[in-house]
This record gives sequence, structure tokens and C-alpha cells, in this order.
Amino acid sequence: MAKHLITGGAGFIGSHLADLLINNGESVTIIDNLSTGRFTNVAHLERNERFKCIIDNVSNEHLTEEMIRGADYVYHLAASVGVRLVIERPTEAIINNVMGTEIVLRNACRYRKPILIISTSEVYGKSRERVFSEDADCVMGPTSRSRWGYATSKAIDEFLALAYFQEKQLQTVVVRLFNTVGPRQTGHYGMVIPTLVRQALLNQPLTVFGDGTQSRCFAHVWDVVPMLVDLLGRPDTAGLVFNLGTQEEVSIKRLAERIIELSGSKSTITYVPYKEAYPPGFEDMERRVPDLSRLKRFTGYEPKHQLDDILRDVIRHLQEKVPQQDAVAIGA
Repeated sequence: MAKHLITGGAGFIGSHLADLLINNGESVTIIDNLSTGRFTNVAHLERNERFKCIIDNVSNEHLTEEMIRGADYVYHLAASVGVRLVIERPTEAIINNVMGTEIVLRNACRYRKPILIISTSEVYGKSRERVFSEDADCVMGPTSRSRWGYATSKAIDEFLALAYFQEKQLQTVVVRLFNTVGPRQTGHYGMVIPTLVRQALLNQPLTVFGDGTQSRCFAHVWDVVPMLVDLLGRPDTAGLVFNLGTQEEVSIKRLAERIIELSGSKSTITYVPYKEAYPPGFEDMERRVPDLSRLKRFTGYEPKHQLDDILRDVIRHLQEKVPQQDAVAIGA
């Protein structure tokens, strides 16, 4: 039985990772300050003697050192996430992401613990490549746009992780996530699918920012978390960066239409200009599609869930959260 530490473990992805590891018979400790994570995501695990939840911040270095010393594997997911949060509180986002990662990496190195660093497709910035590959150039926007501060902070996290591998032979692996979605994700900080699904269930207009032609690829969290375990458990992945997502591309306009169809909603679509949706500092990218060839070569990865599977799972999950008298039934 291995001991796993998950920073940000009460978050959307971290909690699903904890579920997987516990179900595999492993021991899991999580640390989360609940700034974006929620205790309800992991409350069901509290009864398990192989699970421990600590409410604190990785910036508490004494505590972080102690937890890493007692772990066999470290998954670093703690970060400021969500477009709206990053734009509204850019100082917090940059400091949390860079300083928190440095503390975790330094202590993982001290105790020689394999570590996986979660990064983001945001690091590709304004690149116009048709498909983003891990070794392609990253094109950042101006420093006057706070969105690029988040992207840059995550790029620095990657540089730090790879530097620890190169200089100190620490077993590190970096994973760039492309729009991971599924049950437990909230729309509080700009996540598009839970936001649109909730509006559909309440028969409210679905708010699509811009003209809706921007496109994304959405991966189910249940396809993503097994790959995190797989990648960290392979010594041949050390020092490498991996894209993780799907290549099923959809425009946001079509995404909203499909949510209305699958939920049986009476909603319409409202288009909101970016300048009305976000404070100054926002800038969007037209499309974001990952090259998954490296991931497939190492792991044989093939996503099991298509977009409609994801949407149905999120609809079912949020139907339990939306007031019963206001929600619509799937297919009604």
C-alpha cells in the first residue's frame, strides 16, 4: 500500500484522484485551504482509515515538509484556477502558483519523492498552431493583460519542475490539462460547462461570451485521473511534459446548443461581449487542441468518454443541486 499526497485534494480533480487511489487500496492524504476546493467533495472519504484531510495551505512549509516526508508519491494540484478568479485576483494567483510550487518541489527533492505537477493548456498562450505539441513555442500576451500572468506563473512552475529534474535528478513529470470537466466542477470561477448546464436546468438564457465560434476540447475527469497515476508511476516519464485531454473539438455555440438539447431545456442563447463579461485584462484564444501522441506512446491513452457522455454526467450531477421545482428532467 503506497502513501499518496495530493495538494489541492478537495478540488474538483483532486477529489476524483483521491477517490481513485482509495478505491485502488492506497493511502491518501490531502491538503487544501478550501479557497476553490470544497470539503463536500471528499466528505464521503472521511470514514476511510486510509484517508486523511488537512485544511491548510502548502505555504505552511513546516506542515508541507512533514506531509511530503511521509508520502511515497506527491501530486501537486493546489493552484489558483479559473479565468474569473485569475483576472479579479491576479496577485494571489501568481504568488500562490509560483511560491506554492517552489515549496512543494523543494521538499519533494529533499526527501526524494516522485512528484507530478499539474499545469495547463494556458501556457500555450496566443499560439496559432493548429494542434499544440509539448515542445512547441509558447506565445504570451502583454503583461498588461492579467490573464497572461496566470499562464506565465504556470510556465514558471514547469521550468522549476524540469530544473529540479535536470539539476538534482528529482523524478518529476508535468501534465498540461486541456479543459477537464465532469461531476463536482462548479461554475463559480468561469468554468463554462457547469455554468451553461445550470442555466439550462433553470430554463435561463445560456450566456455565451463573444460570438461563440471559439472552440475547445473537453475531457472527462474519469479519463484524466487514471492517467495522472499512470504517468507518475512510470520512471521513463521523468523530466517530460505531457498534454492530457481529448481532440474532440467543439465551438462554444454548439456546446450551448447541445446542452439545451440533452437537458430538454427551454433556454435560448444570449451572446455577451467579453468587455461586459469580464473586467479589464481578459483576452481569449480562438481554439485549443492538444497533440496527444506523446501521451499515447507512453501509456496507450484513449479517452473512454465523448462530449455527450460528459454533458449527461454533468446534467445528472447538477440536477441534484438545482432546486427541484426549477430543474427540468433530461429529455423533458
